[in-house]
Amino acid sequence: MRKNIVAGNWKMNKTLQEGIILARDLQMALSGKAVNCEVIICPPFIHLASIAAVAGTSIVKIGAQNNADKISGAYTGEVSASMVASTGAQYVILGHSERRAYYGETNAILKEKVKMALVNKLIPIFCIGEILTEREAGKQNKVVETQIRESLFELPVKEFGKIVLAYEPVWAIGTGKTASSAQAQEMHAFIRETIACKYGTVIAEETSILYGGSCNANNAKELFSNPDVDGGLIGGASLSVDTFLPIIEAF
Repeated sequence: MRKNIVAGNWKMNKTLQEGIILARDLQMALSGKAVNCEVIICPPFIHLASIAAVAGTSIVKIGAQNNADKISGAYTGEVSASMVASTGAQYVILGHSERRAYYGETNAILKEKVKMALVNKLIPIFCIGEILTEREAGKQNKVVETQIRESLFELPVKEFGKIVLAYEPVWAIGTGKTASSAQAQEMHAFIRETIACKYGTVIAEETSILYGGSCNANNAKELFSNPDVDGGLIGGASLSVDTFLPIIEAF
């Protein structure tokens, strides 16, 4: 049975002190509650060890926002997967649309990042999704299928089975356009079908696929009720317990 997951991507937000307070407050808010999903928070690199020390428990898991595609060496400013794992983090977001758009991360680069993560026993939350021009041209399925195939489909079945996918309709983030619950379900079903064609129905049915397109307290319940939507990768709404908790409680 696949996991339901709500993961908070803090992006480049929160000082260390603010992050520790937020992590503690979230853990306190969840303490004693029946939590029906895996809860993950993904702070900036420099916060990971400190936040893992205060909030990395069975209630709240810790993830990074990236890892390098190299093992170690003269790569100033980079952070390796082994360094991430040494902080106590268990997950890592890879292939986020902002990394692809702003930092030129290609499918080939991301293939290496995924390998580094898996070797170091990190669970990748691998992001896929199309931009507005691709959606308007009706190319969304081809784009998403290519992202999955070129970065993940060389993995052995056992390794692919560790991957969590996150679909980001990039065209619906900050554009004034909205992805409907039906559109989310349609793409998630296509992603699962794509996985089934490569790895079989069992693996496809066991793969968690999160929605990463402006999920919030108002639409989480509707989105999560879709049969192929297994949770959310949350951005801005994860920066406050007041806005993050209702999304977790949507399960």
